[in-house]
Amino acid sequence: MKIKIELIITLIFVFNICIKPQSDFIKGVDLSTLLQVEDNGGVFKENANVKDPVLIFKDHGIDYIRLKIWHTPTADYDNLKKVLIAAQRIKSNGLKFLLNIHYSDWWADPANQTKPAAWNGISFQSLKDSVYQYTKNIITTLKNNNVLPDMVQVGNEIICGMLWNDGRICEQYNTPQQWANFGSLVKEGIRGVNDAIDLNDSIKIMIHTDRGGDNVGARWFYDGLLAQNVSFDIIGLSYYPWWQGSLSDLQNNLNDLATRYGKEIIVVETAYPWTLSWNDNTANLVGNPSQLLAGYPATVQGQKKFIVDLINIVSNTTDGKGIGVFYWEPDWISTQTFGSPWENLAMFDFSGELLTSVFGFDSTLTFIENVESTVTEFQLYQNYPNPFNPATKINWQSPVNSWQTLKVYDVLGNEVVTLVDEFREAGVYSEEFKVKYEVISSGIYFYRLQIGEFTESKKMTYIK
Repeated sequence: MKIKIELIITLIFVFNICIKPQSDFIKGVDLSTLLQVEDNGGVFKENANVKDPVLIFKDHGIDYIRLKIWHTPTADYDNLKKVLIAAQRIKSNGLKFLLNIHYSDWWADPANQTKPAAWNGISFQSLKDSVYQYTKNIITTLKNNNVLPDMVQVGNEIICGMLWNDGRICEQYNTPQQWANFGSLVKEGIRGVNDAIDLNDSIKIMIHTDRGGDNVGARWFYDGLLAQNVSFDIIGLSYYPWWQGSLSDLQNNLNDLATRYGKEIIVVETAYPWTLSWNDNTANLVGNPSQLLAGYPATVQGQKKFIVDLINIVSNTTDGKGIGVFYWEPDWISTQTFGSPWENLAMFDFSGELLTSVFGFDSTLTFIENVESTVTEFQLYQNYPNPFNPATKINWQSPVNSWQTLKVYDVLGNEVVTLVDEFREAGVYSEEFKVKYEVISSGIYFYRLQIGEFTESKKMTYIK
């Protein structure tokens, strides 16, 4: 049987090289708490020298900074005045800026989407008008001060809607009318952004949920939103392992959403602990070993490994749709004035010294630690998508330098194609098996990996 196979071989990373994802891959951090930390005595250092954290992160490959904005917060932070100050600092250092509009006076998240107090008791039409005018005013003010955002989130983690209860969509509110209300509120926010800019300006619109590892929930939400004819550019996902599952859950969700919607995707919130210890009297959000991922200890190296592996997963999303990762609040350290529930998830130690885990972002990184601290076991993963037509990805990892062979067989044991047959160093690898012409039959096939004495096979299904 004559077979023509197009094989695209992608090296994710090998033992002594850490390869940067595509050059336009976004590496960002959320620094919304920075001004408050600094105003209360927080000091950031690199190699024992005090340094602006914006520059610290820029010097380690960060090219985007995210800021949240609340409507009328009790404290004098996260309002338009402070966002303007922070945005000027971001832009003056040559970085891009993502604005996260919460449409609330306080935290907006899956459990809380409280309307600003100023909007309580108004009609639904007035609420829509308020969303539009408020959004337009924010963007206009930033534009007039030459700090126009490069990207805007309309709402934060809005899996259950926003501006409750008018735009609420979960549980008893999961009705056609509520979805219509929610869709119209989101559209007013987007219209406010677009009406504040000129034809020469460009702002990408992100719609953000917390469904990093929940494909069923993500599909439910984005299917429902798109049914309301909401036009947006980017799917934003939160991924915290203690809430959103394994890295495999995230990877499968990313690949499915990329295929289903054809939109760019960013993991816009993530973090991982560098210790489970405490430094203040504020209870840390993560402090139990059960909250950790297997193979990722709560150490500086574990935090770094998480960042590196997460970037690799996102950057290898189907069709190149994974375009970025933002680490949430690496600056939220304790000060003498207030504690931090995020201190062990930040990227500075308890003295304010930069952790070496920051090198997980660094595009200039030319080495990684010894293989024992990165890849510790053989692993052959299930191909994705499966079933497939015309292409699927096969991923695996090896802790040793050795000859590697990867072959595909039919159900009778006949070899279909050899994908890999060469010496490779220890590392994590990905092959895209693409049937260029439909000359093999639909059905079950097996792929078999052999590395030294290690051998493993898995089943996959090709459908014409």
